[in-house]
Parts: sequence; C-alpha cells; structure tokens
Amino acid sequence: MTQDAPAPWTPQGDGPDPRRHAPATLRNRDAIAAVLRDELPDAGLVLEVASGSGEHVVHFAVTFPALDWQPSDPDPAALASIAALRGDANLPNLRAPLLLDAAGADWPIDAADAVLCINMVHISPWAATLGLLASCAQLLAPGAPLILYGPYVEDDVPTAPSNLAFDRSLKDRNPQWGLRTLTDVDRAAADVGFGRTRRVAMPANNLMLVYRRG
Repeated sequence: MTQDAPAPWTPQGDGPDPRRHAPATLRNRDAIAAVLRDELPDAGLVLEVASGSGEHVVHFAVTFPALDWQPSDPDPAALASIAALRGDANLPNLRAPLLLDAAGADWPIDAADAVLCINMVHISPWAATLGLLASCAQLLAPGAPLILYGPYVEDDVPTAPSNLAFDRSLKDRNPQWGLRTLTDVDRAAADVGFGRTRRVAMPANNLMLVYRRG
C-alpha cells in the first residue's frame, strides 16, 4: 500500500463524535496546497468532490482565504464529519457540505471556478470518474481547472510495488475499484473536452493531474 493511501476513517474519541480522521491528510495536505497555489484562481468558488473526513477542505479554506470552498460527499457519515469540522473551524469562506454523488447526473450546484477531487478515482466505480468529468464539463468555464490527486498507472513509468499491492487490495474489497491508467483518464477527459495541462509527481507515489477545457 502506498504511504499516502487513505485508511478507513476513525472517530476522534470514544463517544458519538461525528468527526473522522484520515491519517494521510496530515502527510499530503501541504504538498497538495503547494500545487494548488499555482493552479487555483485568485478568487471564486472551489468545489471539492468526495471531501471525505473534511480535513483537507478545512485546511485549504485556511490556506486560501480569498477563495470560497464548497465541500461535498455521497456518504452521510462523511457529511456529518465535514459539518462538525466546519463548525469547529468557523471559517467565513467554508460552506456547508453538499450531498453529491459524482456518478449522478444531477449535481446540487450549477457552477464553480475550480474543482478539486482527492483520492476518489481509485476508490469508486469507473462511473464516478466519468460522471465527475461530464458534470465538470458543464460546471466549469473554459480554462477553469479540474484537479485530481491520487495514485495512477502510467504506460511509460514503472508502477511502484506498493501501488500494485494497493491496487490488489482495492480490487479485493470491491472489484469495481482499483488504480486507473492515466491513458484511460486522459481519454475520458478528452471525450468531454478536457485536456491535461499538468502532471506533478507527488510524495508516496501519487500524482496531481490538472485538466482544463479549451
């Protein structure tokens, strides 16, 4: 498994606290923010798809106070965690989380100035990635970034043994999950008008991928 692979969320404490903790967040959030600093607009709304525990979006709302942040997730437990962390942070630029299934056709948001999706593509059916791309083609104006983070398989780059083991473990949990090839993601993105403008190698054998429509 990659060092950066998301572990199952665990509650912070023994009581009915809805907050969740994803250990990888502390390891990767600053590296992700460094790339976001070059790719995000100076102002506007950033939609995070599959916000998970909510720890990333809280950190980014603090790091980029001129941007409004909209978290989302399809899991009610994740939404509860995001809402609790949002209440703790009390940030004016962090919106209440939305129930959003990336694979669904009807998203509860009409427009955004950027979309960020961390560690979803490999831990979801391929339909979720196709839905993400199709909906972002409608949400984002030409030139606005769709930014993905996670592990991928590349045709011309040897896959780390830890990523191969992680891929096997994902498929054992759900045959519809698993690391996607960058070629397949690029092709699916191109089908809805996106071109990849940047690939950044990240710690723990992950990538950040930036797509924009012409």
